[in-house]
Amino acid sequence: MARAKTGNVRRKKHKKIIKLAKGFRGTNRKLFKRAHEAVLHAGQDAYKGRKLKKRNFRRLWITRISAGLETINSKFNYSRFIKALKDNEVELNRKMLSELAATDLDAFKEVEKTVQK
Repeated sequence: MARAKTGNVRRKKHKKIIKLAKGFRGTNRKLFKRAHEAVLHAGQDAYKGRKLKKRNFRRLWITRISAGLETINSKFNYSRFIKALKDNEVELNRKMLSELAATDLDAFKEVEKTVQK
């Protein structure tokens, strides 16, 4: 019986990793061992980045809402504003509120007035 070697299988596996490493610098895209390490680390960073993205956007929305409240000289700070929204059952999320504060200040004022009552 002929000796089985891993030629095709290994080549396919290596090519797959090298393809994933496209765009990396230097030997990280050319040599399998270095490319494999780089692809693994890139995957870890991408996973972390997907989690951090949610955190960063929430921070941005909160900052925009606070700035919007300061701009319209509201008596509310951010936390009291969010509490008043919940108490008055206004179901606007932070993303929409920040968009109103950034682009349509008149609509944001109306929301703030409804909450003040």
